[in-house]
Order: sequence, then structure tokens, then C-alpha cells
Amino acid sequence: MGRIKVLGEKIGEFLRTLGEVDASKVQIDITKDPTHGELATNAAMVLCKCFGLSPRALAERLVSEISTFDEIAYVEVAGAGFINMTLKPSAWTKELEDIVHAGKEYASPPIGQNQTVHIEFVSANPTGPMHAGHVRNAVLGDTIASLLHKVGYNVYREYYINDAGSQIDCLARSVYLRYLEANGTALPADAFAGDVYPGDYLIPVGQRLAALFGEKWVGAPEKDWMPVFRTYSVDAMMDMIREDLASLGVVMDRYTSEQTLAPLINSVVDVLTKNGDIYTGNLPPPKGKPIDDWEERPQTLFRSTKYGDEVDRPLRKSDGSWTYFAGDIAYHLDKYNRGFRTLINVLGADHCGYVTRLKAAVAAITNNEATLDVKLFQIVNFFENGVPVKMSKRAGTFITSKDIVSRVGKDATRFMMISRHHGTIIDFDFKKVLELSHDNPVFYVQYAHARICSVFRNACALFPDLTEDMVQQLEHTEPFTAAAEISVIRCLANWPQVVEQAAMAQEPHRITNYLYTLASEFHSLWNQGKDATHLRFIDSMSQQSTLRKLFLLLGIATVLRDGLELLGIHPVEEMR
Repeated sequence: MGRIKVLGEKIGEFLRTLGEVDASKVQIDITKDPTHGELATNAAMVLCKCFGLSPRALAERLVSEISTFDEIAYVEVAGAGFINMTLKPSAWTKELEDIVHAGKEYASPPIGQNQTVHIEFVSANPTGPMHAGHVRNAVLGDTIASLLHKVGYNVYREYYINDAGSQIDCLARSVYLRYLEANGTALPADAFAGDVYPGDYLIPVGQRLAALFGEKWVGAPEKDWMPVFRTYSVDAMMDMIREDLASLGVVMDRYTSEQTLAPLINSVVDVLTKNGDIYTGNLPPPKGKPIDDWEERPQTLFRSTKYGDEVDRPLRKSDGSWTYFAGDIAYHLDKYNRGFRTLINVLGADHCGYVTRLKAAVAAITNNEATLDVKLFQIVNFFENGVPVKMSKRAGTFITSKDIVSRVGKDATRFMMISRHHGTIIDFDFKKVLELSHDNPVFYVQYAHARICSVFRNACALFPDLTEDMVQQLEHTEPFTAAAEISVIRCLANWPQVVEQAAMAQEPHRITNYLYTLASEFHSLWNQGKDATHLRFIDSMSQQSTLRKLFLLLGIATVLRDGLELLGIHPVEEMR
């Protein structure tokens, strides 16, 4: 158990001797500037009313008690009632022992208590390989899932295949053109100028169909070949997408087809009708710029305003077919019917206008038993030597997931895609991502882990009987007292809180930011050791002294590995 948690429990025990209190709001934080205290607690600020005392009066009583704790070197009241504390070096050293001996379990708080969370992400239209925007969606969703799993949730990853819309007809027509080409048909120059996908990635699909069917469909009416080409094309695209996901280290628990859920729309209508949430009515014209072909007409409407939406939403198109929204409601009813009550969707920022109606639909069809949280992510701008790369999926000129991974690797791709808050645009410059400098966070963090591994190799070469197990099992070592060493341990001790906050906020960038900070602390300690011999990691004259230093490095490596693996990144042991 970490020293910070021990302190929290001791403070809670003392407060309960004063009266019945809920100490859940009490926080103990590691301060950014240890000048006036290494730790700070808000205990007096949040609980003073329980005792009818001012914050400062309660803080003074707490300070009197805290000063008796074995771990405390110094404690004081700060400002109106915050309490600053400084720990003894022996306490920080004990914290390091907790980290090394607990390993990955050091920062695995059982907050989720095995509750199930369903997260739907990527869900790219199956009309081509994954492009850059899909990559950010994939990495963000997968890392959120890993974070929630880390803190005790049972997480289910799912991909929704949009295979029922008109874009699939467009895909099938595009593949049919490639099929004709493969059969030797000369296409007009403007064959790919219309509502088709001209990308070369469809050429192999057309060739496989030509090998499979020969000239069977050449010149045949569209109504005859369309069903076959739709099915085959979607399957081919999903094979590509699965490969793209695998290259990013993303594994889905399930792929759900929109087509298979079409019959469930009737169940949606039944549920909404039963609740009085469907009616026939006229909608006002859309806000903003007038739409030329808009006409007022009676429509089948979902009463989404009842659940907080701005306007009620249509469920049928003018041709009588269901809207995309109706199909989406059916999909979320399917999730609910499968037992999921906590839902997370990861969507692009261009879906911002869709969030409220979707939450309204989930509330309506589940009678408020299920909750939906939507994470909207911003775009990724790609640069080649500082020059923006222009992309157009329809024109077939876009950066694919495969392009990115082949250029910089899976690990760098994943790190960069979550290096900023999901609501912030990412500028991804291929040259900078491959730079070997502290300005490249991917390299900087990996280099810290690799450096530690190199120290272990050098120490084992100097002392042949030394093993990592010997370091791992070291206990009750002489306390670390150097300010630079304590600073690193303080940073390590903050890891459980960072994990908890990142998981609860579903913000993976907190992890990348922390790892960069920890790497900075380590590299600083390394550099100080060049001039200060007492900070060097290997003492050629003493195996025991070296063991003690390696114990500190093992603590750093443990957290670096835990953090990188949490992000789906392999910690390298040697930089090449």
C-alpha cells in the first residue's frame, strides 16, 4: 500500500474520532512545487462544516495529529485551511519499495468493481481502407477501453458496420467498374467521375471477382449483379479494415452489421409508440441557409425533445424507407437487449449535432436504464516536412492507416494519436515523429526505458552474479536522500492517481503527458550523474551500492512499462 494512501487512511481515522464524516472527498495530492510541502490535502476545507469549525481551525487540529505520524518530516497549515506535508526520505523509499514489489498492480485501483462497459468505436463505413481519421478513432477508443479495464471494469469492444446505406451501392458500382476492367472492358475517361470511389485499392477486388465469375456479369443489368457485388465488396473492405486494426494492435470483441439489425427497427417503433414517443407531424425548415429542395410534409417523428433534444427527429424518409437515425436507434436497442447498460461511443467531431438526439433515443428505448457517453475527437492534420498533405477519400487520395504504420510504426502512431486531448486537433508531421530528440515525445519516453535497460546490462556485465531478481527482492534499502532521487520517486508515486483520473475522465492523453514528465525526471537524474558521482547508477567498487541504485531504476522502469503497455505500446529495451 502506498504511503499516500496510508496517510489518507490515517487522516480519515482521526477525523472519525471527532465525529461521523464522509472522508471520500478528502484528497492528498503531490504538489508541483515541493518548496512548501511535498503533499497537500484539502481535508479541512471539505469537512470543516461537519464539525462546525472554520477550515483553518480544523486544519490546525489535523496538523497537530499529522505531526505525530511516523512518515511526516514537516507539516503546516497553508492559507485558509490547506495542509502541506513533507515526508521523511525513509517514507519515499518505502513508497519505491511498494512500487517495485507491486509491479503493475501498484496502479490498478478496483474502481469499476467488474461492472461492464460497452464501447463502440471506429465503425468506419466499409467503403475502403482505414484512413487517418479512423486511426485516431481506433487508438482513442482502444486506449479508453484499456484504461477502464485497468481500473476494474469489464470492457466490451465493438465495431458497427454501416453496410445498409446508399454508400454501399456506390461501392458496389465502383467495384463493378474494376471488374469490367479486369475482364478487358475499355472504360470511358469519365467512368470514375460520378458517384463512385476511384481509389486503386478496389482494383484487386475487381480482379478477384473477375477470377471468380469470369464474364458472367459483364453487360448484365445492375439489379442482377448489385446484390452479389454489395456483399462481396463489403466483405473485402472489412477484411482490409480488420488488417488495419490488427496493425494498430486493436482487437474487437464483435462486429455488428447494420443490415442484420433492420428487423429490429420494428421493435424500436413498438417501444417508442408504447411510450407515446412517436407521432406524425410537420417539422419547421432547417435553421441556417435555406435548402432548395426542402418541403414541409407530414413525417413519422420521434419525440426527442421530451428527452432534452432541440427538435423532434424524423424516422422515415420521403420514399418511405427508414432514416439512418432509425437504424442507429435499433443498434442501441440491440446493445441494451444484450445486457449493456453503460455505453460509450467514439465519434468524429463532425457528429457533434448527432449526440443529443442519440442520447435522447437511448434514454427513450431503455426507460433511462442505460447511459450513453459520446467522445468526440478532432481531426488529424498530416505534414510532410512541414508541408500539409491534402486528402480526399472520394478522389482516392488519402493517407491510409497502412501508410502511417509503415512509415512510423504502430507504437509511434498510437502514442501520437493520444498525445493530445481528443477535443484538440493533432498536427502529425512524419519527419518530427521520427526525430531522435526530446522534442519527440515518443522517442523521449522510449529512450528512458531503453537507457534503464542499458544500465542493467552494463551492471550485469560488471557484476556477473547480479540479476534483476536480486534487485526486485531488495528490501529495507538505505533511504534515498538526494533531491533529484526524491523528485523521481515523488513522480512515480503520482502514477496511481494519474491512472484513476485518466480512466474516470476517459482521457488517455493524461497518460502520455505523465510518461513524458517521468521520462524528463529520469533523463535529468541521468545528466546530473555525469557531474555528481553519488547520483551515478553504477558503482564499480560496490555491488551493494549498485543494487540500491538499480532498485530505483527498476521502479522507474516498472511504471514506464506499465504506462506504455496500457497505451498498447511495446517498451523497447534498446534504441536502434
